[in-house]
This record gives sequence, structure tokens and C-alpha cells, in this order.
Amino acid sequence: MFMLFPNGLRKALTLSYDDGVEQDAELISILNLHGLKCTFNLNSGLWAPEGTVYPEGTIHRRMPLSQAKLLYADGEHEVAVHCLTHASLTECNTEQAVWEVMKDRENLERDFGGIIRGMAYPFGTYNDQAVNVLRTCGIRYARTVHSTHDFSMPQDWLRLGATCHHSDPQLMALADRFLADPASFCPRLFYLWGHSYEFEADNNWNVIEEFAEKMGGREDIWYATNIEICNYHLAYQKLEFSADGKTVFNPTATELWFNHRGTAYSIKPGETITL
Repeated sequence: MFMLFPNGLRKALTLSYDDGVEQDAELISILNLHGLKCTFNLNSGLWAPEGTVYPEGTIHRRMPLSQAKLLYADGEHEVAVHCLTHASLTECNTEQAVWEVMKDRENLERDFGGIIRGMAYPFGTYNDQAVNVLRTCGIRYARTVHSTHDFSMPQDWLRLGATCHHSDPQLMALADRFLADPASFCPRLFYLWGHSYEFEADNNWNVIEEFAEKMGGREDIWYATNIEICNYHLAYQKLEFSADGKTVFNPTATELWFNHRGTAYSIKPGETITL
């Protein structure tokens, strides 16, 4: 028995991009064209002042809040915490870390709406204290910069590794392997991360264009944000089973899918089924 994604799908794809820079607009246009979904991790204490004009050649160009509101307003993509001032949580004491996370979360919820429960670690740095702070602050997942080079579901959502960065030399080989994987015995997740300004710096927008074209528009992949996949996985882990494993109860508010001995089952919120 193993989890399936919504509608019985065996594969999911998500992306995660940081810092709230101008190049996110071009990235979103590419992702939307191919139906991919992304989580954008933002520092609400570092918005550019309104009317900022950057010197020619500046690559890392943060947006003002007004521009960010327009860009992420459609709700297709997720907004998540990246700490108020992009502080490394391993260099903060507990009080500073709580402030960096909670103030950023509060600001983003006020400016973009909804309840924000996702995050990416600034600089990819974290330790046990940081993880405990996130748990206390209501954060459900936090992405590191560790590349797994595989498609397994996360074992610890607060120490979340990605499949790879978009600059990884193995990117397209991993994409081909993911598409060819039959996912016969477990669900498969491809998680890509980066910073959109890197495409301009490296003059290689073709990398994400080719990836999106290859991976997008497929009926066998669930295209979802980080929090959508996290919420679904955590809900699945709450299924309750009888002693003989033949009766299943879904105590959550989410319709869940799973494979049992080669047959796909769905179980609605509050439903009990017999296998």
C-alpha cells in the first residue's frame, strides 16, 4: 500500500524560487505557459523602495511591494516565508529567529492574504534550534539547499531537500529519469529550486524553458505548490486503520488516494471504507 496524489496520480512536480526579484515575472510567464506551479519565498523587510531605479548591469533587483502584489496576486503560485531580513537562522538567538520568521509571516499574510505555513531557509542554513523555532511559529515545511538527486517523498518537512537546483548538470537527465519512472511502489516527487535572477546572470533562460516544456502539460503529473503537496502528504499520514488493515477511516478534510495491492482507492473526508 502506498500514497497516490489527487485523482490517483503517482507523480508530482513543484518548484521553489527565492528573494522576490524582478526576474520572477519572466519565470512566472514561462511556468504559466506550461502549467507548472511554484512557491516564491519572500523577505518582507527587504522590499525595494517605491520608484527604485537600479544602475545598469544590476542583476539582483528586488521588487517594491506594489509590484510584488501585482505579480503574485493571481493565486496560482504560493507565497512563503524567507525571513524578514534574509537572516541566517543559525546566527540568530531564539528571540531573533522567532522575530525573523513570525514578522515575515505576519507581513506576507497581511499583504498577500491566506495563512502562510511554508518557508525556505536563507542561505540554506539551519540547525535543531532553527527547526524548533519554525515548529513553534506554525511553519509546516522549510526548504534547504541540499540536492537529493532522487524523487522520494520527504521524511522531514522541516528539513526539506530538493531534487536539484536548476544549474545542476544532471537536471535534464533527472527529468528524463523522472518521466520514465513507473512509480510502481511509491509516489514520486520532482522538486526544483533556484533564484530567477540566476537565469539573467548566466544568460540561460533556455534552461527553465526547456525544463518546463519537457515536464509541463502531462496528464500523469500533479502540478502543485510546496504547501499543497505538504498538506496532502501530512493529511495522508493521518489515515486510521483497523487492526487487520482492512478498514480505513479518513479523519481529515481532504479527499485522499492510495494504492492497495494494485488497486487505486479514494477516501473522502470523514469516510470509512473497507478494502
